[in-house]
Amino acid sequence: MNYSKKENSIKFFPYLLLIFSSLFFFSSCASSKKVKNKEVETVISTAKSYRGTPYRYGGMNRSGMDCSALIYHSFASVGVNMPRTSEAQSKLGKNVAGRNLEKGDLVFFATGKSRRKVSHAGIVTEVARGRVIFIHASTSLGVTEDNLANPYWSKAFLFGKRIL
Repeated sequence: MNYSKKENSIKFFPYLLLIFSSLFFFSSCASSKKVKNKEVETVISTAKSYRGTPYRYGGMNRSGMDCSALIYHSFASVGVNMPRTSEAQSKLGKNVAGRNLEKGDLVFFATGKSRRKVSHAGIVTEVARGRVIFIHASTSLGVTEDNLANPYWSKAFLFGKRIL
């Protein structure tokens, strides 16, 4: 059977479309991942810039802040508007199991009398070899980093959330 050049090019067009759309899809995924990684690093560096800030319940600045204010300001640095309380913050994002936590994820704890109600939060700053480090505003140490494997924190841990 003899096909004209026009018929051949028409039959070849769907393959070209598939190839170009695949290239676009994979290149856009890589670039969006780079943007996400940059945002996560900005959130973490912003949170770390508050290290040493004393704890103050309801505090919102460098003279004193609580855990939810740390999250509020850190995510604001990448244009994400977070609620003001850790309880409200815990309702956002995608659930993440403790073993799947990544840098930039939020971790929520029950440190009060109720072992189920969110009363504390932090931001994961490092995950390496099963070790999860998070930054938070501690009532005794101010803004500091801790290991999730610490018995106090592992017992109080409720769940993780991914915002970015």
